[in-house]
Amino acid sequence: MVTETKTVEVETPTITFWSTETQPARVKITQGIIDRFTAATGINVIPVYVDENALPETMVAAAASGTLPDVVFHPIDFTVGWAEQGLLDMDAAAEVVKDLGADTFAQGALNMATVNGTVAAVPSDGWGQLLIYRQDLFDANGLDRPDTFQKIQLAAKTLNDPGNNFFGITASTDAGAVFTQQTFEHFALANNCQLTDDAGNVTLDTPECIEAIRFYTNLLKNYSPGGTQDVVTTRATYFAGQAAMIVWSPFIMDEMAGLRDSAFPTCPECVNDPAYLAKNSGFVPAFAGPNGSPAQYGQISYLGIGTGSNTEAAKKFIEFWLGDGYLDWLSTSVEGKFPMRRGTPDDPTKFIDGWKALKTGVDRKAPLSDFYSPEVINELIAGADNFQRWGFLQGQGQLVTAIYTSLPVPKAIRDVLDGTLTPETAAADLQAEVEQELELLK
Repeated sequence: MVTETKTVEVETPTITFWSTETQPARVKITQGIIDRFTAATGINVIPVYVDENALPETMVAAAASGTLPDVVFHPIDFTVGWAEQGLLDMDAAAEVVKDLGADTFAQGALNMATVNGTVAAVPSDGWGQLLIYRQDLFDANGLDRPDTFQKIQLAAKTLNDPGNNFFGITASTDAGAVFTQQTFEHFALANNCQLTDDAGNVTLDTPECIEAIRFYTNLLKNYSPGGTQDVVTTRATYFAGQAAMIVWSPFIMDEMAGLRDSAFPTCPECVNDPAYLAKNSGFVPAFAGPNGSPAQYGQISYLGIGTGSNTEAAKKFIEFWLGDGYLDWLSTSVEGKFPMRRGTPDDPTKFIDGWKALKTGVDRKAPLSDFYSPEVINELIAGADNFQRWGFLQGQGQLVTAIYTSLPVPKAIRDVLDGTLTPETAAADLQAEVEQELELLK
């Protein structure tokens, strides 16, 4: 008697992973993490690389066609709005955070993505904006660390010397740039100028916001290079040794150390020591205005789980990403990818310690610790516990996304600098324009 044996094929799970990290070097490292995950779990991962600017429309289209990604790597700008639209499985994300240990994450990163008491996506990495200053010049002139509006203005005024092509500060003034929004928002948060209150009312026409607009525009009108300043020109001015202060992201840190040829320091002292600015700059992550407390603008990337996804496989992928694959991922841009997961329950600083040892740079590679003191690096990492942004804690993620698209704030800042608006009229115009944006979202 012949018995027929049937082979039962077990279908291999497959998930899709969307990422906004489209640079070839990051794609290569992402694929390496995926390959290791598949080898360890048997779960296949199909990566899809999406330009960040196209991500909102692509997600909406995927929701309409029932093809949301299982996991989506994305910036905080979209997290809360997507959760409110039902595009993210918040419960699944909360389970990952619980499984990995909520206390292993930076508290600020969890707070920013919390909707109605539930974390909407899992924090991966991020950076905090910095006020960077020439420590050598501050010391020579007896100036205090510029961590308040008053100290910033005094330093800018004291060191400003336009006749010799040297300026007190350089910061973004481009009306069409998100960089201007990010930079001004840092100053606004420092003065307790918020986008809305907890009830959802727009609060831009307030004394705190008027003062923030006045301070920022006066600072740049009086102590900064003329014309439009942007990402490229601000960095070039500081690198040429022509500014005492700059507001920039930490992506500047490897460049300040002379590790990238296309953005190389050109200051007189840099001729003999390309890392001169790295060694002679101080860093202020958080500063305060007269009406506020110390605040730092933060930009964080998250791993969200799409609604209707293969939840269990998606959770396993995120846990692998933030475990065995984590340091590989952080290595893609060490100076701009601070670990939002600090360590494990058994080794609370595992990923911080590992991150500190990673090499950064483009044309040359070295750890940040070769150029920056342990105090500087620890302060940068600690800042993530207190990252702030407009709107997210008030549940206004969709409004934030809207104003980051239409950019009314950079336009208003430029108009004040050009003299066509006053701080008061700029605040009133912004109030009306953002109220209109909010109405369109209802």
